[in-house]
Amino acid sequence: MPDILIADDHPLFRDALQRAVLTALPQARVHSADSVHTLLGLIEQFPDAELLLLDLHMPGARGYSALAHIRGQYPGLPTIVVSGHEEAQVARRALAHGASAYIPKSTAGADIVAAIRAVLDGDVWLPPALLGTPGELRPDEAAAAAQIAALTPQQFRVMTMIAEGLLNKQIAWELGVSEATVKAHMTAIMRKLGVNNRTQVALLASQLAVDQGSMPALPDGEG
Repeated sequence: MPDILIADDHPLFRDALQRAVLTALPQARVHSADSVHTLLGLIEQFPDAELLLLDLHMPGARGYSALAHIRGQYPGLPTIVVSGHEEAQVARRALAHGASAYIPKSTAGADIVAAIRAVLDGDVWLPPALLGTPGELRPDEAAAAAQIAALTPQQFRVMTMIAEGLLNKQIAWELGVSEATVKAHMTAIMRKLGVNNRTQVALLASQLAVDQGSMPALPDGEG
């Protein structure tokens, strides 16, 4: 039986996606996550999953960063992005980051089923209202995506927590590791991202935000 992954933090929409998956693929086993951190564990548990439906906005996701990371680490996992955003440019950026389809949350159930079937057949899907020339990423956004794609799953978890403004001790508690381990991850992350401190880590992550003008304040005094 094929394994299908759903990552969305809204239970009602997660249930709607599961119904659409089972309509498109009745024999599927559906596995759900309500955060990116849980999702990364699911992907490790089901490495041969046939499809991922990924919400752009959920805990642990900063715009397109989760999509870029997953596409870099698991290029064989087709990914459908679901989002409350209706703008064509948001959809085209998702496809440029490697998504196989983009489903606005206002999409009718029958169209969600059609999108799932199209992607499982190896096609790319957009709702008719968003069809057009595929978007291209700005060079800095493309470079940031490539750097984030190179992080290990645990490094990605730490990076997203840094971008959310968490202190090292808070990250250590969330991940169940020591602060020394977090600092070791920080060193590796900064090396891979080509930056020198946590503020620059968060700034690089913000380049993949849907609204690139927003970034949380960061605590002072930690490197």
